[in-house]
Amino acid sequence: MTSKETARNRSAALRSGAELELGFTDLLANGQAVGRADGVVVFCFGPLPDERARVRITDVKQKYAVAELIELRSESPARAAPFCPVFGACGGCQLQHLEYRGQLRWKRDVVREALARIGGFAGIEVAETIGMAEPRAYRNKMALVVDHRRSPAGFGFYRQRSHDVVPVAACPIVTPALNADLARLEALRDIAPVRAVLEDARHIVVRSARASDASVVTVTTAARSERVRHAAPTLMREMPRVAGVTNSFDLASANVILGRHQEVVAGTGEVEEALGGVRFRVSTDSFFQVNVEMLERILSYLEGRLVMPCRVVDLYCGVGTFALFFAAHGCTVHGVEENPRAVAQAAENARANALDRLAKFFPGRAERLLGAPPLREAMREAAAVFLDPPRKGCDEVTLGAVADARVPAIWYLSCDPATLARDLKFLVAKGYRLDTVQPFDMFPQTGHVEALVHLEYS
Repeated sequence: MTSKETARNRSAALRSGAELELGFTDLLANGQAVGRADGVVVFCFGPLPDERARVRITDVKQKYAVAELIELRSESPARAAPFCPVFGACGGCQLQHLEYRGQLRWKRDVVREALARIGGFAGIEVAETIGMAEPRAYRNKMALVVDHRRSPAGFGFYRQRSHDVVPVAACPIVTPALNADLARLEALRDIAPVRAVLEDARHIVVRSARASDASVVTVTTAARSERVRHAAPTLMREMPRVAGVTNSFDLASANVILGRHQEVVAGTGEVEEALGGVRFRVSTDSFFQVNVEMLERILSYLEGRLVMPCRVVDLYCGVGTFALFFAAHGCTVHGVEENPRAVAQAAENARANALDRLAKFFPGRAERLLGAPPLREAMREAAAVFLDPPRKGCDEVTLGAVADARVPAIWYLSCDPATLARDLKFLVAKGYRLDTVQPFDMFPQTGHVEALVHLEYS
């Protein structure tokens, strides 16, 4: 019997609608537990490793099946009671049913497993995950989906693995300030100008700042909307913390949250945050960490490991978060960022903090700029390169330029263990040695984990 025939026979036994009892052994980043039935992998949201559950098969593929939880038959000691009423429906959190110490252990294991499986770093020491004292109410940015099924339109988050909308009155993961903004938006949605703008809106994005106790509201529409401009005075009058309203439009695809253009229609398009002795102006469309407390933990970790004098090249620098931290400690920094708006904000932040003599910023893609002056010279003189790429990781041209310059040290901050492991494998093959691997829980209650890795040229 061929493997395909075997798979078909097993899939027939696991027909859609069948109910069975399974033991579960693993947990995926999307919150699905992993079990097996008749040799076929079964994914199910709800159970935890070391639990047994009765499940109903909902979908059967050639190599796996998907099930829904009917009833837990045994519970893990690490199980916790979810604290959000829409957990399991809303796609924002995946791990509220796992107690927090268990989340931290699981995230360390995710990093370690990715490094071993993808990078070939079997036996590498991964430090205990650094977590939060209170792992709730940390997000300083929320992206609300406008639910046009309601009248007037309401707000929610996407359902798990779906574009259906789960209505929310509050979110225990965002800051209290953002929950207050959400409550005011809910109260305003039947007022004429707000009701009108919601007819055009696809998303409402709100970014808040702890230091300034202010928010910026961004309304995403397919095209520029005059209704946003008309509604802005009402939003700013009725939402006292809101410092500005912007209209984001010209969508690259139907699935994006922000458009390619952003226009300030009232007040300011930025909020001011402060950490590490530096003040930052940040807009909703620029990358800035959503968890300021954990960002401070990362900066504190780095501060104890700075070797002076220091010349740093900061790739994927965003609005200058790490570049200006290094500059504030006396380092000379060259920052590279492809988002021109973020580069402009980084330069403004440098001037506002009197750090523009030490920190210079360059707009463009890292792989294109590193081969030309002045970045080529900066790489040759650098004591360290700081990498904080998007989830897809770095491209080989960028990594090759870093390796060819034989920069003595690399700090790599990653939000995806798989692409991190892939990129580390490339760098080690070019002569670098892994020194430390430190996970940080930037996103408690979710399957995401941040890891900071230090490499040295050997």
